[in-house]
Amino acid sequence: MNLTISGHHLEVTPALRSYVTTKLDRITRHFDQVVDVKVLLTVEKQKEKDKRQRAECNIHVKGSDLFAESAHEDLYAAVDELVDKLDRKVVRHKDRLQDHHHESGKRMMSA
Repeated sequence: MNLTISGHHLEVTPALRSYVTTKLDRITRHFDQVVDVKVLLTVEKQKEKDKRQRAECNIHVKGSDLFAESAHEDLYAAVDELVDKLDRKVVRHKDRLQDHHHESGKRMMSA
């Protein structure tokens, strides 16, 4: 799995990098066919809000690409929300890939 973590208007510290990688391990535990992961961490300065921390992620898995984004006042909380969203998407993608045609075996046993 290729992992790219980049920052926009912020420096990606080693602590932040290790936090993101440990959180993303949960996704690879659920689905092992992850090819490429790109994480973008940004700090936006908006007039109505003091600072807005955003985390975005593109995941290339076997079969398709998945995207999720999250925004929060705290960057670590934004990463947590992002990983939760990605985990749900990856599990749903994995369920779609699996073959769910087990009905024929049940009919044969009851007949």
